[in-house]
Amino acid sequence: MPDPRRMRSLWNATAFALAAVAYVASAARLGWAGERRRDTPPEVDPHAAVFAASDYPAASQCASCHQTIYDEWSSSSHAYASISPVFHKFEQRINDLAQGTIGYFCMRCHASVGTTMGERRDLPLTARSQVSREGVTCISCHRVAERYGRVNGERRVEPGPIFAPVYGPTGGEGLKQVLDRKDQLKLKTNPTETGPGLPVHTAAIKFEQLDKSEFCVSCHQVAVHPGIKLEVVWEQYRASPSAKRGEKCQDCHMGRTPGVAAGYATGPAAVVNGVAINPTRRRTNHAFYGPGYPTAHPGIFPHNPAAQRWTAEQWLKFDVRSGWGTKAFEDKLTAATRRTGFPDEWKEPDDRFDAREIIVANLAKLEKKRDLRRQVMENGSHLDGPFFSGEPRVGQNLRFNYRVTNTNPGHNMPSGSLGAQPELWLNVALIDPSGKRVWESGYVDSRGDMADEHSLEVRAGKVPYDAQLFNLQTKFLTTNVKGTDREMYLPINLDIDQLPFIRPAGQPITVMNHPPFVRMEGRSLPPLAGRDASYSVPGNVISKKGTYRLAVRLRSRAEPIYFMTFIGATTEMQRQMNEWMVDLHPYTAEFVVR
Repeated sequence: MPDPRRMRSLWNATAFALAAVAYVASAARLGWAGERRRDTPPEVDPHAAVFAASDYPAASQCASCHQTIYDEWSSSSHAYASISPVFHKFEQRINDLAQGTIGYFCMRCHASVGTTMGERRDLPLTARSQVSREGVTCISCHRVAERYGRVNGERRVEPGPIFAPVYGPTGGEGLKQVLDRKDQLKLKTNPTETGPGLPVHTAAIKFEQLDKSEFCVSCHQVAVHPGIKLEVVWEQYRASPSAKRGEKCQDCHMGRTPGVAAGYATGPAAVVNGVAINPTRRRTNHAFYGPGYPTAHPGIFPHNPAAQRWTAEQWLKFDVRSGWGTKAFEDKLTAATRRTGFPDEWKEPDDRFDAREIIVANLAKLEKKRDLRRQVMENGSHLDGPFFSGEPRVGQNLRFNYRVTNTNPGHNMPSGSLGAQPELWLNVALIDPSGKRVWESGYVDSRGDMADEHSLEVRAGKVPYDAQLFNLQTKFLTTNVKGTDREMYLPINLDIDQLPFIRPAGQPITVMNHPPFVRMEGRSLPPLAGRDASYSVPGNVISKKGTYRLAVRLRSRAEPIYFMTFIGATTEMQRQMNEWMVDLHPYTAEFVVR
């Protein structure tokens, strides 16, 4: 096997020379596309500009041969990383609060290629290159050739056009078969080849870390500079039963069954001009099963090459909920209103119909994602009960408990982004013999928030505080001028300085085991661990003899609504956050009160 570093050096030198020759040809005849790097000054050598223009191929170019993988990836949380409006609102909010001291930190993972290309962190999504909008895109992983550990997302993406080598968990045997049939499969292997032909990469180099858990560490074990850990899943995995058994992150998140190490599917590595390559090889699923979900406009996400006909700004003006582009909506329009009441971009009915087709296709992908989300969470959790303390009697307090178990052997439940945000709580309701709900815990206010101390309606006295709430959400705790530790939305001591910003610790954090004035209170369940949720219903609501019912469900949401309000999320973003809330293991148990 040739040395990868030497291969890269030879390729870069060769590709630069080829690009200089190709400069005399038109871009349409080159057969490979890309956007000019935004950090390239206009006065540079035009030959170098041609080379730089396609240093970082977009996923849509890879789809030509890897359509199935592209379709899986296109609705994944990796593909969503750079588009996420919640991320952008949060990232701007914490930069504002921290007086800009966060800098590019968050963008290293969420827009790794854009950061590599030198795009400003505050550049609007609409002004970013296509490959930057793709977040964790193909080359974010398959153009990494060096081992990295806990580097907080700071790793190098190898530049080079579509013809440059890629790195994968296996060698290039399948690619060799393809290149041996180059003419038959109508392929191009360098930018000087003119005429029709499919451009392909010319080398596939084995990178042994890519299918190991260590490859995921760069972005899934992250601490900001005071030592606050925002991503902790690697530490959880490293001490888990899965790690001891030799199971890898990929086994559960890219295998056959969402969230379970049950082997892999088989399928072709690529389909090149209709010819399946290596149809019986192990195939990893690039949906990257997980609990995350989008709140973006469905014209912008999932990624869909057909949607690029319109810009993100134009899509944001397309009213999906009103039914634009559906037959029912368009048939109701009168001749007078058919071209009025619409933004200029959407005045033509044909445009609205075409856009609706894209929306329908994207919504179908999102429904698949919703189902995968439910599967991965139900496959990693279990709910038992109710278990009663004594025989239920009229007028007596009713005491019972449920047992919540994390059946996932790989990491805590919940785990994931931002540490203190993913919500997982138990909702239990008691229904009396007449069908009336007489008691409940885990209820939400009108905004969708649990009735804990962060609910704005609890604070306003509009909703009673839920004193028996069973909630596995981890919290940030900060020390403020007034009082002792206090739960906060973000790990910044807002009351301690008139101009708060995140400061590095004055001593090694190992001395205190956490940064000064900031820590996290973990409430999540370790792998294979269980916890009892105990409840007591006052006897005055057990007023009738007969058959009662206890309805229970484990509820999950990516972000609290109070947090979304805090970061300035729009009403539509909050609405979608609630619409994607999932109920796990819902069931009802009947019992008799005597």
